Amino acid sequence: MRTYIIRRLILLIPTFFLVTIIVFGVIRLIPGDIIDQMIAEHGRITQFSRAELEGILGLDTPIHVQYARWINGIFLHGDIGTSLWDRTPVIEDILVRLPVTIELCILSVIIALIIAFPIGIYSAIRQDTPGDYIGRSIAILFISVPNFWIGTLIIVFPALWWGWMPPIEYKPFFENQIQNLEMFILPAVTLGMLLCGVTMRMIRSMMLEVLRQDYIRTAWSKGLKERVVITRHALKNAMIPVITLVGLQIVPLIGGAVIIEQIFCLPGMGVYLLEGIFSRDYPVITGAVLFIAVIVLLINLFIDLTYGFLDPRVQYK
Repeated sequence: MRTYIIRRLILLIPTFFLVTIIVFGVIRLIPGDIIDQMIAEHGRITQFSRAELEGILGLDTPIHVQYARWINGIFLHGDIGTSLWDRTPVIEDILVRLPVTIELCILSVIIALIIAFPIGIYSAIRQDTPGDYIGRSIAILFISVPNFWIGTLIIVFPALWWGWMPPIEYKPFFENQIQNLEMFILPAVTLGMLLCGVTMRMIRSMMLEVLRQDYIRTAWSKGLKERVVITRHALKNAMIPVITLVGLQIVPLIGGAVIIEQIFCLPGMGVYLLEGIFSRDYPVITGAVLFIAVIVLLINLFIDLTYGFLDPRVQYK
């Protein structure tokens, strides 16, 4: 397994370079630039002032030179850039905001799996019963309803009907656990709905497939209890596709966090990225997207490594 991990880590290097090229290039295709934003904010400036401002911000060189300067700063100094607006290091802002997004995503996954596993397993072992139909309906509902719409309803209607709104003052988890969870529980439930519905359907499908296998029939014929057959024989073998699905949903989960953080006023990476896009702050956008991309790559590697634990037949070479 050590060789496999080393090989996978080496393969991450060209993937990382490809991501940096795409991120750095695509950001420059957004209509308008930061100079236009500054003109709109500070008033009319002369053409000379614009050229001078481009030189100060480092935007007067060709894009490949800017990319080379940026990538050298990452590998040589660990510097992913400085905000063009307030001149603060991007890495410092990211390290402050990243725990918020990580906490939101982790809570979303935990809540989604806590709901999806029992309902999905029950739907499989009680196929075509009223409980199965209810579980499948819940899954379809969670998949169909956009999470940003649910988040908007949670904000608007309780405020109109009962004068209540979710907390908007962020408290770090280690500073005040209760207030922190009060602020995160509704966004986490809202964000986890899609993952819950998709996972629920996958668990049901895979459990139905595994329960029809010969070794499961053998386990039943030996007189084993239902709990033993499900937990020891069926569930573990049904988990590999489910784990793969959860891994594939990490990217849309992080993408959804951008909108949910904005709706619930969470000071995370999503809000930071949106602020950078609106202000055309290139180092902020590239730094935030790059950080998210690296996290996704590492999560996918971790998920691949879990296959060997779930299925002994999987060999890493």
